[in-house]
Amino acid sequence: MAEINHQVGIKAPPDKIYELLTTNTGLSLWWTNDVSGAGEVGSIIQFRFNGGGPDFSVTKLILNKFVGWKHSGTMPESWMGTEIQFQLRVEESQTLVRFTHSNWKVSSDFMAHCSTKWAVFLLSLKDALENGTGKPFPNDIHIDHS
Repeated sequence: MAEINHQVGIKAPPDKIYELLTTNTGLSLWWTNDVSGAGEVGSIIQFRFNGGGPDFSVTKLILNKFVGWKHSGTMPESWMGTEIQFQLRVEESQTLVRFTHSNWKVSSDFMAHCSTKWAVFLLSLKDALENGTGKPFPNDIHIDHS
């Protein structure tokens, strides 16, 4: 199984980052402006990009330290069975966010695209917290011309 890994240092306390990973309002500040369903373990979060997009069930929450999701929808098909983790740890004057998108069946061009887009959105998370304005879809950085 293949996986995507990223890490970004954010000059914000873990509770502020955790809020942006676990609430509809927070998620809409950095990933996509159309989010619903965020909540406790067992909640199904629906992320929409022009009407379509992935659903994730919240699998694990450790306050200010860990957020886990499992893909629970049917699209995109390559994401079926994948899991996402955000691990937060304070180091010196920043909080490190370690991101993992695991259980990909194969490494593919689409996985490479998603890896780059996850980096874009993690930088959007950083901007939302450090500068007050993220770049969620549809205002994100576009990485191709299709």
